[in-house]
Amino acid sequence: MKIDSGSTAWMLVSTALVLLMTPGLAFFYGGMTRAKSVLNMMMMSFASIITVTITWVLFGYSLAFDTVGEGDGFLNKIVGGLDNIGLMGVNEAAYNDTFPMMVFSAFQLTFAIITVALISGAIADRAKFGAWVLFSIVWASIVYFPVAHWVWGGGWLTQLGIEDFAGGTVVHINAGAAALALALVLGKRAGWGKEPMRPHNLTLVLLGAGLLWFGWFGFNAGSELAADATAGLAFMNTQIATAVAAGAWLIVEKFRDGHATSLGVASGAVAGLVAITPACGFVDPWAAMVIGLLAGAACAYAVGLKHKLGYDDSLDVVGVHLVGGVIGAVALGFVAAYPFLDGQNKGLFYGGGWTQLGLQVLGPVAVGAYSFIVTYILGKIIDKTMGFRITQEEEVAGIDITTHAETGYDLGTFHASGVAAPNGSVAAPAGKKVEA
Repeated sequence: MKIDSGSTAWMLVSTALVLLMTPGLAFFYGGMTRAKSVLNMMMMSFASIITVTITWVLFGYSLAFDTVGEGDGFLNKIVGGLDNIGLMGVNEAAYNDTFPMMVFSAFQLTFAIITVALISGAIADRAKFGAWVLFSIVWASIVYFPVAHWVWGGGWLTQLGIEDFAGGTVVHINAGAAALALALVLGKRAGWGKEPMRPHNLTLVLLGAGLLWFGWFGFNAGSELAADATAGLAFMNTQIATAVAAGAWLIVEKFRDGHATSLGVASGAVAGLVAITPACGFVDPWAAMVIGLLAGAACAYAVGLKHKLGYDDSLDVVGVHLVGGVIGAVALGFVAAYPFLDGQNKGLFYGGGWTQLGLQVLGPVAVGAYSFIVTYILGKIIDKTMGFRITQEEEVAGIDITTHAETGYDLGTFHASGVAAPNGSVAAPAGKKVEA
């Protein structure tokens, strides 16, 4: 097995960066919920790390990246084989004679983890934790692994020629469509549209957005699977689109609402990261600016659709990930250029014709439809059997305390007028009396 130490080191770093994105997502989502739900929200992300890792090792990698037989039959267009159950044989192989196949498997595992975790934001405050754990296992198995095979593992979309550099279709459209389906299955939160459900901790939101931004360089640049010029292009395009999208979201907010907000800059940055993901290694920097501008502005308006259409997508997964992913994927049909390799499919503006544009529309439609339909059916089955939603009483009391017997903030020993006394009561400052 030939190993290039530079590429191996880069892929190990990229894998760690992408894994960091899921705890970053936990902060991002956790801050956007109400205080009584922050731990449950973060736990859903950490549970995804556990369940998807186990399923990936047992059979997920094989379903996504193995081939069936000779690799050209109908079954192989839909799902991979089972040649590497338990990752048997992977450790002896090299990816493209540059780095260990086990590193490639670990890198792809982190994508599967965060895709599942992304869905959880649509059902904040109201999903049974056990039902979520079961859902994460089954959804990864029957939705994510096959879709990853379609686009990246030699499946039918690969064979047609769809482009998706780092997961706009596989990750974001897939998760966004699933999020919409689950939001419809679980229904609206108690009091939705009648009482404020503002983010309880914008500091956590900004911290999470920063970790996502940081980790996304591994997500996008690492998807080149080499430390080369294309990885550098993907890295720079990621930064450009993200910054432009964050600025575009703030401009929309300022003109629409009169205020540019911290939640807006965080959401705009994530929208830019999502939109540039499928295109980062295929487009010139000027196109990254356009994609970021479109994503920041469009997603800023798209997050309001849930109020007009009447579905409760708690943390705007649909408005950011589904809409942003579609923008980036379809944009490739116009502006794909990929200046470093011959034979790359070009966009319409670079002489690629209408075929590639059609493929870039087909991919999101096919993946979005499959993910939505299967997720809706799966969600309904879980809801009708074990129940997917907590009771209204538990929701009102707070899912953290009713499900996990914990609270995110232990404020019981503090008081505005004093400090905690040894017996747990509030001790008054000198000269002041504390009323019972």
